[in-house]
Amino acid sequence: MKLMIINGPNLNLLGKREEAVYGSKSFDDFLPELKKRFPNITLDYYQSNVEGELINKIQEAGFVYDGIILNAGGYTHTSVAIADAIAAVKAPVIEVHISNIFAREEYRHVSLIAGKCKGSISGFGLDSYRLAVESFETTN
Repeated sequence: MKLMIINGPNLNLLGKREEAVYGSKSFDDFLPELKKRFPNITLDYYQSNVEGELINKIQEAGFVYDGIILNAGGYTHTSVAIADAIAAVKAPVIEVHISNIFAREEYRHVSLIAGKCKGSISGFGLDSYRLAVESFETTN
């Protein structure tokens, strides 16, 4: 099985920004641990702060990967275009958030992408990504 993990804006700063919310580990430090935990799954990774680049990657991965794990960051709450890209591809997408978006500011309570995704996971820190991989593992 091949999964693409796509992280959106500001997630390149994990381990450096708002550690009380996002933790002290960078995604680059976390990814090898995730790969080690799932040796039979190919996990590729992409991060961009640019909405159009995220859309391009969803479109590219959405026809060659078995699934996409997407943390769209702030675009979760604003991007109809990312929601449309998710709807346009064949691969199922699981929306992931490190923090519990429903325990934060009210504007974060609305996800424009959730309705196009297979499911949503939030609030479990970086472990949210593990839960998403396990979801794909048990449904395929």
